[in-house]
Amino acid sequence: MTHQTLDDIIDLTRHPLDDSAYIAQARAHLNETGVLCLEGFLKDDALAAMVEEAAEQAHHAYFTKSTHNVYLTPKDETLGDDHVFNRQITSSKGCICTDQVPSESGLHIIYHDARFKHFISEVVGQAGVYPYADPLSSINVHYANDGQELGWHFDNSSFAITLLLQAPEAGGAFEYVKDVRDADRGEMNFDGVASILDGKTKPQRLAIDPGTLVLFRGRNAMHRVTPTIGDKTRYLVVLAYNDAPDIALSESARMTFFGRLA
Repeated sequence: MTHQTLDDIIDLTRHPLDDSAYIAQARAHLNETGVLCLEGFLKDDALAAMVEEAAEQAHHAYFTKSTHNVYLTPKDETLGDDHVFNRQITSSKGCICTDQVPSESGLHIIYHDARFKHFISEVVGQAGVYPYADPLSSINVHYANDGQELGWHFDNSSFAITLLLQAPEAGGAFEYVKDVRDADRGEMNFDGVASILDGKTKPQRLAIDPGTLVLFRGRNAMHRVTPTIGDKTRYLVVLAYNDAPDIALSESARMTFFGRLA
């Protein structure tokens, strides 16, 4: 099914993206809690079409299993392997890239729509949002099969936008602990991170239904997605923007995440 306009894809009655009062409410909620959940963001027909697209493109997905620290940085050899900075976490998932999302997909329409970009920039407090200059990194569809997970980590970017298309039978829960560190000040909070990794600090769990858009500030909030359970694959879309034009994801990152450069 082809969707020609944003009105065909997003429930703009429930989520009036160009309404100043709605924007102000969304901004205030994001600033207070660090996360904004817009339930029922996608219309049912649009959601069904995107699920079908994701299933049809699944055989193109590049699957990776890697280990990393929660800061997504190389090890610090001056610290021991048992130091929390060097503790290794496992992440595994599949991914298709922007150029593999069908050209007629509603995901492209959402991503490039001026109203949607204005809404996002207003809510996160940026002058504008811009697509990646490379052909892979702007729209990604992630696949999590049985046992796959996204381990505890902080984001490098100031915000992330996701759309859940299909939930698994069980597992695949988004968990987070807000304000664990202050990245701008270089405060890593090793004790707080260790408490989360050791299960002493209980995270918050975000209940997300298919069709929900989530805008999340993950730079200072530690978060993860628990392992998927069952035969039903979790489909999650990531819409990635920059705060300036003509920025590409590094070649090393593209090879790590996508297995190719173009």
